[in-house]
Amino acid sequence: MNFLNYLIIIPVLTIIAINIAKDYNKVRVIAGIGMGIQLLMSIYVVITYILARKAGETAEMLFTSDHVWYKSLNIHYAIGVDGISSSLILLTGIIAFAGVYASWEIKNQAKEFYTTLILLATGVFGFFISIDLFTMFLYYELAVIPMYLLIGIWGSGKKEYSAMKLTLMLMGASALLLVGIIGIYFNSAPEGQALTFNFIEISKHDIPVAAQYFFFPLTFIGFGALGALFPLHTWSPDGHASAPTAVSMLHAGVLMKLGGYGALRIAVFLMPQGAQEMAWIFIILATIGSVYGAYTATVKTDLKYINAYSSVSHLGFILFAIMMFNQIAFTGAVLQMISHGFITALFFALIGMIYGRTGTRDIHKMGGLMKVMPILGVAYMIAGFASLGLPGLSAFVAEMTIFVGAFQHADLFHRVTTVLVISSIVVTAVYILRAAGIMLYGPIRNEKFKLLTDATWYEKVTVYLLIFVIAAMGMYPFWLSDMISESVLPIVNRFIVQ
Repeated sequence: MNFLNYLIIIPVLTIIAINIAKDYNKVRVIAGIGMGIQLLMSIYVVITYILARKAGETAEMLFTSDHVWYKSLNIHYAIGVDGISSSLILLTGIIAFAGVYASWEIKNQAKEFYTTLILLATGVFGFFISIDLFTMFLYYELAVIPMYLLIGIWGSGKKEYSAMKLTLMLMGASALLLVGIIGIYFNSAPEGQALTFNFIEISKHDIPVAAQYFFFPLTFIGFGALGALFPLHTWSPDGHASAPTAVSMLHAGVLMKLGGYGALRIAVFLMPQGAQEMAWIFIILATIGSVYGAYTATVKTDLKYINAYSSVSHLGFILFAIMMFNQIAFTGAVLQMISHGFITALFFALIGMIYGRTGTRDIHKMGGLMKVMPILGVAYMIAGFASLGLPGLSAFVAEMTIFVGAFQHADLFHRVTTVLVISSIVVTAVYILRAAGIMLYGPIRNEKFKLLTDATWYEKVTVYLLIFVIAAMGMYPFWLSDMISESVLPIVNRFIVQ
């Protein structure tokens, strides 16, 4: 059996074991063990790819297998990974594992919660290993649909409204995406040859330019909506604000990366002329999203909304980089997916831990928390410094790579939009330091907060793991950037040929 299949089988077996368990203690232990095994397998995939690359054995994909699923439409269960998907599988494995420990205290319908959470993670793993567009779309839906239940049942605040808004907007985007995929399929091969959903096979032929002009925006917008493309981002802040902690971590840290990955791997890779023709539109939208998200975060007082709009801003960097069409920018886009995933997962984990103790997410109702919960306070400051691009942490590597790639374009339009996107980092420093200063320092405003406790052992597992990977990526990024850089070459070459 192909090893990648275990990335789907282990979560399914974990779900079965969870539903056999008789109490919530066993449920969460099983979830932790299952996602621990999943994390180890994710690490194995990356190590295998790195070793194969050093040995000069890497092709376009590793661990490939192809089985006919629906013969009449030439739909296959085709899977494989390269440097891009391997790195995102590792991201998913780490955040899914950390998310289980961040949810350790959930007792309300624990079986159903962990089942749905792991189902979401299964969809993400399946999406990243898929080579067949039809299979990829099925896994995409499997990842998105559980969000409605996770927010609507275990969320807080306007959870029904947020869950419905998220689901309707992403289902609308899925409809556009489905039209785009069908359009790609019917233009996937020269006349007389068999049509295919395999994107590697499709990339060996040029989709007619007229078809690209019609189907590229549908596909890019379909994926972009999940990646917080302005103005289709509005579902994201409400969804984040109402979601439970682990769901916010997976939602912002992993699920939204499906949008950037699909925009790069499918829309841009398969329809390069369409991408070049319409790049200016999406560059403007990504620039607006980056700047708008940062400025909106400065006026918010709810910690989750601050981080949600921060995510909108930093996800804009990914779509902006994808529209630069060069190797450095593409590499930066994938690095930003990974860096932002770790940072925003750490933020949402800390916000959930702080909210669980204080009962509020309003920064003005807090104050002096560093005195009573120093571990969580220091961790929040580290996450903040990483988010604003402090050298030595992951975001600095990713963002610098994006901006260097963007500045390869010498024309005024690209230079101006790049400067505007860079300016959002300055604004990031404003809202991060403002929130941290009000919340963590100064006098303790609420006397009850003097009795608060610091991080528990299972919260430390989540916090320390995420801080470690953020620092490791920032201090030694080359193994990651090299494997990504090599894997984006087939995409870059599609533009060199044009």
